This record gives sequence, C-alpha cells and structure tokens, in this order.
Amino acid sequence: MLLNLHVKNLAVIDEIEVDFSEGFNVLTGETGAGKSIIIESINMAIGGKVSKDIIRKGADFALIELLFSVDTDGQKKYLEEHGIITTDNEVLISRKFTKGRGINRINGESVPVSVLRQAAAVLIDVHGQNEQQSLLYKTKHMEIVDRYAKDKMAGLDTKYTEVYNNYKKLIEQRDSENIPEDERLREISFIEYELKEIEDAALVHGEEENLEDEYRQLANAEAIASGLGEIYSMTGSDANDTVSEKLAYSIRIIGKLCEYDSYINQFAEQLSEIDSLLTDFNRDIISYIDGIETSSGRLEEVEKRLDLVRTIKARFGATTSLVNEYADKLREKLGRYKEYELYKEKLAEKIKTEEEKLKKLSAAMSDIRKKCARVLEKEITSALTDLNFLQVQFAIEVRSLTEYTANGIDEIEFMLSANPGEDLKPIGHAASGGELSRIMLAIKAVLAGHDEISTLIFDEIDTGISGRTAQKVAEKMALIAGGHQVICISHLAQIAAMADAHYLIEKTSKDSRTSTQIRLLKNGEEIKELARILGGAQITEAVNKSAEEMKKLASDLKKNL
Repeated sequence: MLLNLHVKNLAVIDEIEVDFSEGFNVLTGETGAGKSIIIESINMAIGGKVSKDIIRKGADFALIELLFSVDTDGQKKYLEEHGIITTDNEVLISRKFTKGRGINRINGESVPVSVLRQAAAVLIDVHGQNEQQSLLYKTKHMEIVDRYAKDKMAGLDTKYTEVYNNYKKLIEQRDSENIPEDERLREISFIEYELKEIEDAALVHGEEENLEDEYRQLANAEAIASGLGEIYSMTGSDANDTVSEKLAYSIRIIGKLCEYDSYINQFAEQLSEIDSLLTDFNRDIISYIDGIETSSGRLEEVEKRLDLVRTIKARFGATTSLVNEYADKLREKLGRYKEYELYKEKLAEKIKTEEEKLKKLSAAMSDIRKKCARVLEKEITSALTDLNFLQVQFAIEVRSLTEYTANGIDEIEFMLSANPGEDLKPIGHAASGGELSRIMLAIKAVLAGHDEISTLIFDEIDTGISGRTAQKVAEKMALIAGGHQVICISHLAQIAAMADAHYLIEKTSKDSRTSTQIRLLKNGEEIKELARILGGAQITEAVNKSAEEMKKLASDLKKNL
C-alpha cells in the first residue's frame, strides 16, 4: 500500500508530506484548493505525462516521492522478476524534475520511466477524472477482460505476442520483396556489379593508413633527400669544419690530456661514445637517403590505389569491416534473388508455420476469454446492482475477427441495458456520464479481488451522482477498502463520512504566494468538514448535528460490511 507521499516545488505545492492509512482514505477540500494536483503528482511519479511548467515558480526543481509497502508475495515476486529488489518490504519511487531533464529512481537507483510503470502496475491503480471515458472504446474492454483472465492465460498472451511479432515481420518481408521478374533481374545485375567492385578492390585492413604514409613520403621524397643530405654534409662528410672532423680533433686533444690527469679519462670515454653514435647516425642517414624512392611511377600507383580505397569506403562503408559486412549482405541478397522461387517457398512455409501457431494460441486465448467473460459479466452485474442500477443487464460479447491482431482474433465489447425494457446496446450508447463512472467503479471493485494491486486511487469518481446512488457508491468503496487501501478525492458527504482517515486539502497564502497543503483531520475536525460539505456557505447547528449523525451512521454501517 501507499505509505507516504512527499511533494516539493510542484505547481501550487510548496512542500507537502502525508502518511496514508490502511482502509478508506478520503481527501476533500474547497473547489480550487488543488485536490487534483495531488492525484496528478502520484500519476507523474509512476511514469505519467509531465507538463513543461510543472516546476513551481522560483524553484530550481520539483520532487515527488512515493513510499510503498509490498504487501503480498505475488507483488514481491513480480517486482523481482522486473529487477526491482525491495528493502524491508518497501519500495521508494521518486521523480525529480529540473529544467531540461528528469531523474527517475527506485530505492535510490536510477531507472528509465518504463521501469517506474512496471513497478506501479502491481502496486497501485489510479483512476483519473476522465478514465471512465475509456469505456467508450473496445480496446479498453479487451484490456479489462484480459486483466481479469490473467491467471487463466498463464502466459499464453505473452507467447502469442512473440509469435505475432514474428509473423508480422515475415509478412512484411514477403510483401517488401515481392517484385516482378524484370525488376528482379535488374536487381541481380546491380548487386553483381556492386559486389564485383568490392571484390576487385580487395581491401586490406590498415591499408589506407599505410598508403597515406607512403604517399606522403613519395610526394616529399626530394625535400627529404635534400634535407637529410644537408644534415650529412654538416655531420659526416670528409669536408673541413664538420661535426665528425671537429670530434676527431677533440679526441686527439683529450688523449694527450689524459697523460697529465687520470680523471680526464672519463671525458675521453664519453667523447668516444659520442663519436661512435655519430658514426652510426651518419651511416644510417646515408643508407636511408640511398633507399628513398623517387620514382614518379610509384607515386602515381600509390595515389591511384588510395583513391580507389577511399571511393569504395565512401560508397559501401566507412571502414574495411563495414565494407566487408555490406558485401556479405549483397551475397546473401544475391543468393535469395537467384533462388527467388525457392526463397519464396521457404518464406511461405515459415509464414504458414507461424500462422498455425497463431491459430492454436488465439483459439486457446479466445476460449479462456469467453469463459472468463461469462463469469466477469455476472460479477460486474452484481456490483452494478450494489451501485443502485435497477434491473440492469450487462453482457460481454466476444466476437471473432477475420484477421489476426496484436491481441488475438477476438473483439470484445461491453453491452448494457440500464433501464427495464431496453435492449442491450454498446455501453457508449447506453450509459450517461454519471453511469459510466459507476460502471468503472464496479469494474475496479471486481478486478481488485482478482489481482495483486493493493492500492486503488479514485479522483472524483462520484461526479454526476447524488442521493441514494451516492450512498451506494460510498458503501461500495468502503467495501473495497476492507481488503485494499483506497484513496479517494470526493466532494460528497456520503463518501467522506465513510472514511477511515479523512484529509483536508486547502490553499494558504504567505508573502503573496499561494500554496496547497494537506493534513489529516482529527479530534472532531472531520465532523466540521462534513458540515462544510453539507451546509455550504453557512454552517448552522442543524448542519453540524446532521454531520455528526451521518458520521455515526457511516461508522455503524461499516461494521456490518
């Protein structure tokens, strides 16, 4: 369940922190107090959309943190399967927004938004103000039935998705390569032309770099020979005033000096080493000069080869490895095109094999959906009766399609007759806005008993109802809260009276700044809030007594639920 919500610098919220209780948590407040931003912050924390102006004016960042307890072994197993390790059976989800980026974390570890959504899928179910509108679409009906039938599916749907994706790829491959004979022959000719160019070039790894080095040497051979020759004329020739001649003279002088002082021997040894090094240097430089290639023919040959290597790489790949990979693809494609009929036959066989798998899997899924739909429609009908739908008829139609879809071969549609004597019609044509809210509540109530989600959040699901219907909705939500944590934003006294924990959302102003706050009501404050909801602008003694009586009746009623 959701233990704690912490929000900082988000829209009209400066900073709030609230601990939620088990059972039925109700949040109320004046219109415009910021009730919806509380639910929006939870939605954002679990991977929902984030608006650009969400950071509070004057702040550098916005932060949302949700602390959950992991209540069942099923939740723990699911989280571990998705790489989320719980700490003391708790999970901390956080999102921090700065200008230009967001940071998502689970238990302090950075994760992508997709992982936030995966974690939330088993921890919390958020019903937004307009979610009931999703009941107008048959895709939502499929989602509801499949969620109800999840255990019975036992992974069939996952296996079907894998096979369906393979099947679609094969179909796309067949359609994209279904070419006329003359076009196929032209393609073969072009592939052979490109492949011959690559093979004739016979690229070698590292060749371009070696050619570039050789080209630079050949292009500057005369300058190199001239420069080295000039150096040799100063270091090693027999002419007067060279380094070698002066070094030889120095050795003769120091040889005589050694006779007068034995310490000078070390200088003589050093000069001898220098002379030896210089002799080696002069010999090496003459050898290099003699070996310099100055042939214009070789320069032209290297330049031509270098141009070819660069041209091949520019056309077929930036590196020799990429060129070779491209050539391999050409050979594979050429083989397909030359053996096109055989290729088509093999591809058709693969498609047929995947189609057979789809047929079996979709048939099995369809059987499970039909069986579960019969049970689900009875449970939803019962829940609708509890929510003051008189003589309601509710049915789930599972129809077969002519083509495979990502969800199988079924189309599912909810049918409703809300009034006696009316025929069953698609739910979008048979239910009003207020009725859609109650139908969604009935569905949530049924699903809550069949999955691992422990926290249900409802944002003004009571819109468009009043009187006895409102009381029935309140009782149904209190009943759900007997086995789950329910957090509900409401404007109805009937629902607020049933709360196990009642929170007030209000706006405060300080230093010309408006901020939303939330606090738990206690010591009779919940009676005052009930009286405000009941009495409006003027709270009389009679309104206060009505609030007290409503709270007492709700307390007595919950004992019998």
